Amino acid sequence: MKYCIVAGGPEGYLPDLRSFHSDDVKWIGVDRGVFTLLQNELEPVGAFGDFDSVNEEEWSLIKERVNTVNTYQPEKDETDLELALNWVLTQNPDSIKIFGATGGRMDHFMGNVQLLMQPALLESGIKCELIDVQNRLWVAKTGEHVVVDSPSHKYISFVPMTGSVENLTLSGFKYPLKNRNIFRGSTLCISNELIQSSGTFSFTKGILMVIRSSDRAS
Repeated sequence: MKYCIVAGGPEGYLPDLRSFHSDDVKWIGVDRGVFTLLQNELEPVGAFGDFDSVNEEEWSLIKERVNTVNTYQPEKDETDLELALNWVLTQNPDSIKIFGATGGRMDHFMGNVQLLMQPALLESGIKCELIDVQNRLWVAKTGEHVVVDSPSHKYISFVPMTGSVENLTLSGFKYPLKNRNIFRGSTLCISNELIQSSGTFSFTKGILMVIRSSDRAS
């Protein structure tokens, strides 16, 4: 089963959520993201948050429409999104997509990126993406990975998430690499592009963030 989580980030950064819906998708709402799902006629199977970003009318609708609502105090060690992600990981998901986690406050965005580095998520091997109208990003472990050309996400960037990433090889890209070591802080692998229908990237040590982007919302 695929899980899609909608957090409470600015709605202007959200893609068309319904385009990601299918019979094998379960939706989870986080704080105001629950109300966003209901507005899009998508029924969440669960809701998580302190719900300090909804008004009384919206809160009443959430309680009426959602069977499982998990409420928390604002003062806690985990963010609402982390609580939701931790629960989804207990459901043995095939994949996870997170929306409403970019834009707005930079501390929220950086915290959400850090969630992709959770040991439990990395060890599971489950692909977990942060998605907005212009970007899709995820982290990759060692090995060889295939990427397919996407007109809506022309650019592909690779950002080291560990001190170094060793023997990075890019094949099928405008700017290829062969067994190159790159280090955290480097901009060497920003704004690459595929030059064929698919390409591969591989490395032998470290963790990479992969970011697929467009210049503007498509």
